[in-house]
Amino acid sequence: MATHAVHPKPRRRIEFDKHLPVDHRLNTVYRIGAGLIGAFLVAFGILGVIDHIGFFNTGGDTVAGLNTNGALSVLSIVVGAILLAGMVIGGNVASTLNLVFGVLFLLAGFLSLGLLDTTHNFLAFKIQNVFFSFVVGLLLMTFGMYGRVGSTLPHDNPYWRARHPDADEREHPAT
Repeated sequence: MATHAVHPKPRRRIEFDKHLPVDHRLNTVYRIGAGLIGAFLVAFGILGVIDHIGFFNTGGDTVAGLNTNGALSVLSIVVGAILLAGMVIGGNVASTLNLVFGVLFLLAGFLSLGLLDTTHNFLAFKIQNVFFSFVVGLLLMTFGMYGRVGSTLPHDNPYWRARHPDADEREHPAT
């Protein structure tokens, strides 16, 4: 009795272009999303640093209606600067940064929600910070996923073409 080794079909690795065309409408969405939120975070962080709030102070100092301390201010500046760099680079980099930081903001919101009113709340979060983290996380994820996911992506979409290389070859045969 011979046994046949069943080899699974090799998984095709999807490779996207390193950068979307400069004038592609998706690039604009990714850049706007990263830029707006990055600029707000940098401004929030700078205002917190200027206020000379203690680094791990949990005394209730507020900037722009959000509770803050030195650690949160510096973290906001760093994250905002990374998002602004993504805005400058654009393309898949901006999209991926938006998506990753969106998930991180959501996770930070849930973590902070669990740490409210405890001694482990070293970023001095209050409930308004948690709501802000959720809203920013959802916005960043929306900006990051825009045009990347969905069942009705147009066939000229670079992400649709990367997922359907056989269909792309049928429409544009190599000469």
